[in-house]
Amino acid sequence: MAEGLRERKKQQTRQRISDVATRLFLEHGFLTVTMAEVAEAADVSVNTVYNYFPAKEDLFLDRSKGIVDRLSRFVRGRPDGESATEAVLRELREQVEAVSPAVGLMEGYDRFLKVIHGAEPLRSRLWHVQQQALEDIEATLRKETGAAPGDNLPTLMAGQLSWIQSTLMAFIGREMVAGRPPAEVSREALVLLDDMEDMLGEKVLKYAVREA
Repeated sequence: MAEGLRERKKQQTRQRISDVATRLFLEHGFLTVTMAEVAEAADVSVNTVYNYFPAKEDLFLDRSKGIVDRLSRFVRGRPDGESATEAVLRELREQVEAVSPAVGLMEGYDRFLKVIHGAEPLRSRLWHVQQQALEDIEATLRKETGAAPGDNLPTLMAGQLSWIQSTLMAFIGREMVAGRPPAEVSREALVLLDDMEDMLGEKVLKYAVREA
């Protein structure tokens, strides 16, 4: 019981620090806010902030783990008869149709992107996260298909799935920064997903179909 309580308190502290830091970054910019200012605003010590977040970039991109393994989660969760690509397209469509914050369809996402665009360290970290995501989905595809080490198909397929997601997110981000309503962007993003699916060949669309 005591261990569970301690863990909950740690999670609450971590979340409070993250929320405070995000607010400060949005208000003042990433480069100008210091870790000491985050600690003061969150009413914790600077060492406590560093214990939870080793670098300032971790404070702003604290949910990057969910980005890294998102495509892999989609693929691993596909039902019988569905391919890896079909699973990714279906999951992304569902999130877009739901006008989900998971794909940036929310008020305030433009402010989040503007902070990233204005800070080279964040752009660099985001690129690193995207590379991790590419490696993660390739590893998942190799495991799901039992591909041999020298088989290049999982590498090529990982690139295709990454292209689908990155193209969608780039479109949504651009339109949200332009000040358009999330519901309106959602409708156009669904058309974009249809267009991307039409461009994919049968080999891509039917790769790694889960057998019953």
